[in-house]
Amino acid sequence: MAAGGVAAVPLAARFAALWSSLERVGRDPSTGGYRRFAWTEADRALRDWFAGQAADRGMTCEVDRNGNLWAWDGEAADGAVVTGSHLDSVPDGGAFDGPLGVVSAFLAVDELRDRVDRPRRPVAVVAFADEEGARFGVACAGSRLLTGALDPAAARTLTDRDAVPLAEALRAAGVDPEGLGRDERALARIGAYVELHVEQGRALADLDAPVAVATAIVPHGRWHLAFRGAADHAGTTRLADRQDPMLPFAAAVTSARALAEQAGAVATVGRVQVAPNATNAVPAAVDAWLDARAADDAVLDALVAGVTEAAHAAAHGVQVTCTEESRSPAVRFDAALRDRIRAVLGDVPLLPTAAGHDAGILAAEVPAAMLFVRNPSGVSHSPAETADPEDCVAGIEALAAVLEELACR
Repeated sequence: MAAGGVAAVPLAARFAALWSSLERVGRDPSTGGYRRFAWTEADRALRDWFAGQAADRGMTCEVDRNGNLWAWDGEAADGAVVTGSHLDSVPDGGAFDGPLGVVSAFLAVDELRDRVDRPRRPVAVVAFADEEGARFGVACAGSRLLTGALDPAAARTLTDRDAVPLAEALRAAGVDPEGLGRDERALARIGAYVELHVEQGRALADLDAPVAVATAIVPHGRWHLAFRGAADHAGTTRLADRQDPMLPFAAAVTSARALAEQAGAVATVGRVQVAPNATNAVPAAVDAWLDARAADDAVLDALVAGVTEAAHAAAHGVQVTCTEESRSPAVRFDAALRDRIRAVLGDVPLLPTAAGHDAGILAAEVPAAMLFVRNPSGVSHSPAETADPEDCVAGIEALAAVLEELACR
């Protein structure tokens, strides 16, 4: 299982070469951001890249029933040590969120092969499908389907902004939508899952540390706010006669900010659609999406309820509905696995996160853990997202040490 002498080439150079092989895929030259949406041409190119990396290493590449990609170092078997992340992005997202974990996973496998002739446990690299939910609206769709947290019938009916159903997009990509659902075979193969991810904040920059171990993910979710009024003339319709959905929408946005500040939480309305979207017309409808995250579930529930109440109070004849699209409860990562990893890495920081991850979904089913790599600016979900190459190498070395501990001891 030797890696063919990769150690002869410095890890920093190997990281730079592998990282550059992904840099152009799905990048918008006008913004510098990435548009790597699930089941698109960019996604196909990323999946081909993954399969190519597996083939270059003599690894067996598989696609599970939910479209997740697996690369096996040796024979696939139960109880494996699995590492990876995702390759898709938010609209105009950064380069590191997701792909850093997959690139690091392949390079960590290379490092492990140079250190160990044959691990005691199988090792696999995974790229979960549609983690960001940018196209079909449900985050961590691939891992949610695998664990049964997302109903396959409901998933098949999800549509993108062009009204393309997920089922149709899957068929076009060669995945059978009727096969979606909880995958007991895949779950049995995961003895432990470790995901490396760029930090989505600047705690490590303040702590002057390149790598951290995750402790927990705070509860978070997405809600669709629908406001239905009546289109009318902007000049001739009296204010008292209007059913203007912009009014409760505005109340929802301002209340989300105020309530989040009061609760020590965060709330964001980052997507909105207006119809008919004309300057001289009272809108007929407004659709908005609320992202909210809080320290515990009770605070999160109260925040969303408060936003909905504020919208109803400003309705003025407009119909207001709030529908939960996805919800992730608080996650505490496996304590024994976390402590074992920290013992290997030494006195590295322990950090919670308010960002959702596939590791958080898997944690309900298998021992799961996360490593964070320092983000010097703290900016994420933006073209400005970055990580220093030296820190990325430190992350790969940490991940390789963890794989050696879990697969060989």
